[in-house]
Amino acid sequence: MLLSRLLCVRPGVTALTGGGGKTAAMYRLARELRREGTVICTTTTRILPPDHLPVADGGAELAAALARLGCVCAGAPAEEGKLGAPGLPVAALAALADYVLVEADGSRGLPVKAHLAHEPAVPPEAGLTVVLAGASGFGRPVREAVHRPERFCALTGAAAEEPVTAENLARLLEAEGIGDMVFINQAESAGAMEAARRLAGLASRPVFAGSLRGGIWTCLS
Repeated sequence: MLLSRLLCVRPGVTALTGGGGKTAAMYRLARELRREGTVICTTTTRILPPDHLPVADGGAELAAALARLGCVCAGAPAEEGKLGAPGLPVAALAALADYVLVEADGSRGLPVKAHLAHEPAVPPEAGLTVVLAGASGFGRPVREAVHRPERFCALTGAAAEEPVTAENLARLLEAEGIGDMVFINQAESAGAMEAARRLAGLASRPVFAGSLRGGIWTCLS
C-alpha cells in the first residue's frame, strides 16, 4: 500500500513533526501524491535543499515550476546552506498546489524529539499532522537519542542515562498530545517492530511503523 493511502493524506496541508524521518517521509509522500495532483514541499523551520526538486520562492516562480514539473520545493536561502520558510505563507502555497507537505520541526538528525512549549511549528492550515520517531532510538540512552533530553526526562520521569523504550516514548507522546497519528520509522528488525507494537498498545492515537528506506510499513492500531 502507498504510504499516502496508509496515512490517509488528503488534498490540502500535511505537517510532519518529531524526529527520525521527516524529510524522507515528505519526499516519499511527494512522489506518491504527484500522481494525483500538484505538490509543494516546504518547511516552517529549516531543511537541506533537495537535489531532486527545483527550489522556488515567490508565487510566479512556484506556479511556473508546478506547471512544468508538478512538484517543487518552496523555501528561501538560510544559514549553513539550508532552506528556511518561503516568503509566501502556507495558506498561499495551498492555493497554488493540490498538496502542501510541510516539515514543521527540527530534531538535529536524532531519532526522537521532545518539544518545548512553542514547538513544533505546525501551520494552522494543516489538516493532518504526523509525528515521527526513529526506532533506532530504542535502547539508546535518552541523552544520546533525544533532541532536548532534559524535556524528555521532565515529561516522562526517565533519567538521561536510561534507555529510550516503547513505554517512555509512549509517555512522551501522550504528555505532548501533538499530532493526529504516529509513525515509527526505522522499524527494520523484529525487535524494533515489537517495540513499536508495545508503543501502539499504549498510545491513544493511531500508530504506524515500518521503514521509509525499505518502502515497507503497516498499521499497528
